Amino acid sequence: MTRFVHRLTISIYSITILTLFIILGFNGFSFYILPIEERFFHPLYSLLKPSGILGHGLGIIGTLLIIIGVFSYMARKRAKRFSRIGSMKYWLEFHIFLCALGPVLILYHTSFKFGGIVSVSFWSLIAVVVSGIAGRFIYLQIPHSIEGRILSLQEVLDMKEEMITAFKNNYNIDISDLNSLNFKLFETKINTKNFAKGEYQKVKRLIINQRKLVRRIDRLDQMQNVFKYWHVAHLPFALITLIIMIVHVVVVLALGYKWIF
Repeated sequence: MTRFVHRLTISIYSITILTLFIILGFNGFSFYILPIEERFFHPLYSLLKPSGILGHGLGIIGTLLIIIGVFSYMARKRAKRFSRIGSMKYWLEFHIFLCALGPVLILYHTSFKFGGIVSVSFWSLIAVVVSGIAGRFIYLQIPHSIEGRILSLQEVLDMKEEMITAFKNNYNIDISDLNSLNFKLFETKINTKNFAKGEYQKVKRLIINQRKLVRRIDRLDQMQNVFKYWHVAHLPFALITLIIMIVHVVVVLALGYKWIF
């Protein structure tokens, strides 16, 4: 059930981002494809230009989404008072969702025309998004507790031994040498057992999970090292984006640009 909810959440997030991207692109397509010198004469210019009601609003909302996505995830990850609020994997997905949706809105805020220091911020933002997606993949390869804490090698090995014992006691199946090469052999073994349909599927899922755990143990050190180096690429781009974003907002306010208030 938990896995189903997790996959459903990811699907909803992905569909939301894609739908919003398509809707904004479809409604403003005739404006966005024009050269910048011809946009002034387009009927949607006052609405979609970066300082327009919609264009400016998209920039503000996109920025707020990124800020909420970053600092809420940091608070959940580092502050003890928030450590029991939801599973870490759902906070990670929420963080990725907001930090992917925000750049989509900011892209339309720029109306696909940006240069100078703003372009540095935008491409840094893209680098953050791409590296964030890569980081999610790496993160999910490392075994975690229900609370989201990264498990030590000994804890993972203990999990493996507990599952081996449970299989032996409950199903009389030895999975101590289970690996990706002989999985078909184990599948044949459980097919020969007189399991009910539902029970057979349960055992099969458990064996698949055990195989994944064995694979993760084999590459645990490698993934943990990659995850450490990943921060070296992800954090600098995030800091560059945040600093330039703050400078951009200060300059805009100093020049007197206002939205609907």
